[in-house]
Amino acid sequence: MASQERITKAYQTARRISYNDESKFIVFSDVHRGDNSFADDFANNRNIYHHALNHYFKNGFTYCELGDGDELWENLDFKSIFYTHTNIYFLLKKFYDEHRLYRLIGNHDMVYQRQKYVEKHLYTYFDKVTGKDQPLFPGITFTEGLILEHETSRQEIFMLHGHQADWWNYRAWKFNRFMVRALWRQLQIFGIGDPTSPAKNFKELIKVERRTKKWIQDNDNLLTIIGHTHRPRFPKPGEIAFFNDGSCVHPRSITGIEIEKGCISLIKWNISTTRDGTLKVIRVVLEGPEKISDYRSVI
Repeated sequence: MASQERITKAYQTARRISYNDESKFIVFSDVHRGDNSFADDFANNRNIYHHALNHYFKNGFTYCELGDGDELWENLDFKSIFYTHTNIYFLLKKFYDEHRLYRLIGNHDMVYQRQKYVEKHLYTYFDKVTGKDQPLFPGITFTEGLILEHETSRQEIFMLHGHQADWWNYRAWKFNRFMVRALWRQLQIFGIGDPTSPAKNFKELIKVERRTKKWIQDNDNLLTIIGHTHRPRFPKPGEIAFFNDGSCVHPRSITGIEIEKGCISLIKWNISTTRDGTLKVIRVVLEGPEKISDYRSVI
């Protein structure tokens, strides 16, 4: 199956939800929550991420996580990740309990394709205080795609992880997972990255972006948001409507996409120093806001 067919399949099988100009969404991907070991790229940003998520929860946003939320290549199971970042998962649970959480499948958490795996590891957690299983994300399901459809204009926003345009990380993900566990994880200490990852291989990154843009052009310039490559992208109206939310494992910062009041923006959260030397987590708008309706033109 070619990349264009894989993206089309993600679109056809996507979960659909309606939205309007009063709806608010925050889109993150590639969080790569790990076990706080030397290979846990998320560990340095976990306080920034928690602060940002807490802000969005208090302000009524719905959270869309576009895959690779949990680092299940470097880590053998979800349990070690959960007990390392329990405060993060309890905050995600608050979103889920209010029907404000949507999670997609990425190449690093492809095991979530199997509902039995999801049921075993994510429905409940073992509470060490009470000695009993407690609900975590009961009934949660993962899809490859998510489509937001406007209640009046019917304009769609299509979200997917992006590995559908990357054969190595879609079809050969089990082999890549083995190589990460057996080799690349250890070599990461010496600054040697996984060459099959588009986030660390510029040639692969360009291929993923080119294939995704072709699909967008062939589908009436459908506004599409991906992750996977870790490279933020924010086009102007009239250009190919290819967006990328970046990642949550940038050095000392996380990036994402906000949808609010009928507009879309690329944002960054990072730690800044005030004049008196106090460290604080701040939100910075990198691009936008632009009206979503301005991306309806066909290229």
